[in-house]
Amino acid sequence: MRLDYIKLENFRNYVAQEVSFDPACNVICGENAQGKTNLLEAMVCLSTGKSHRTRADRELIRFEEEGFRLDGRIRSRHRDFTSHIDVGFGKKKKITVNDVPVRAAADLSAVLNTTFFCPEDLQLIKEGAAARRRFIDSSLCQLRPRYAAALAEYQRLHEHKTRILRDCVDRPDLIATLPDFNLRMAETGAILIHYRARFVKMLSVSAAAAHNECSGGKEELTIEYKTVKTVNDPFADHKQLTVQLLEHQRAHHYAEVSSRQCLSGPHKDDIEVILNGLSARTYASQGQTRTAALALKLAAREIHKEIIGEYPILLLDDVLSELDPKRQEYVLNRIGSGQVFITCCEEDRLHSLLKGNVYRVKGGVVTRQ
Repeated sequence: MRLDYIKLENFRNYVAQEVSFDPACNVICGENAQGKTNLLEAMVCLSTGKSHRTRADRELIRFEEEGFRLDGRIRSRHRDFTSHIDVGFGKKKKITVNDVPVRAAADLSAVLNTTFFCPEDLQLIKEGAAARRRFIDSSLCQLRPRYAAALAEYQRLHEHKTRILRDCVDRPDLIATLPDFNLRMAETGAILIHYRARFVKMLSVSAAAAHNECSGGKEELTIEYKTVKTVNDPFADHKQLTVQLLEHQRAHHYAEVSSRQCLSGPHKDDIEVILNGLSARTYASQGQTRTAALALKLAAREIHKEIIGEYPILLLDDVLSELDPKRQEYVLNRIGSGQVFITCCEEDRLHSLLKGNVYRVKGGVVTRQ
């Protein structure tokens, strides 16, 4: 799987830019705030139909412009594809693959998969549960279209239920609508738990091996999936999971009405990372948490390869400069297969360690060195 070419028009700080890429390694260097991350963000959009940095498409449009366009030429599953995204310009958002409109933005993932890694992800272990859920969701939405659809529906239901809980003080009649939302959230939430449990099981195996290698065999990493307490077996069938989620909702009904918040459901799921029997979030050192975060990200890439049959393109945004030489070497040794994009500041000189195309970005203009 590879991205051979990209064209950006009025995207972030890019006016009009076309770039062709090496099928293996691409190093993108330049000073800060010149557009390196924006270029990788455009690649994520071609993979998922949305940005990993904002939920609002309008924030991606160049200042004082009406819309943006993205085009990509992709080689995937032994076929050639062209993906196109057109946002704004007074029209509804348009997404096509090989000039055929797609039903949902997530359908782009059937063509191009990405694994994005930035310095903030090095704190993935120490951050709250929301960060780890985003990590799982990002991977699964690209791997399983049914999961992407279920997640989108669950988020819509969650927003509706939250509004009902907030408004029910002034409008008590809204309470009568909650059972319908609870049932649909339980049914949709059961789908999320089904896929999350299986993904975390695969992740635990791959991440443990990666962490063992990076730590020189000195540390043992395990991962546990945490969902609502009434779900005693996340691998149970859909009907049983739905019943158990409804049971949890009933137990939290009065607390939800009182707090005016949606307290029950897989939107509060988490994964617990354990190092040598202890919670990594609580007890791990900075070096240990960075190694564990690396292991999770690289393990997710291996899972993509196992399920899809091809590596997703790997986007490393200023990550190597944040790592010590040992961890830099570990990452460089793990990215020998598949297409890789690496951004770095010019003073880092990391591009001297890498073989492939080198690009310079300045003021939203990309030139090949």
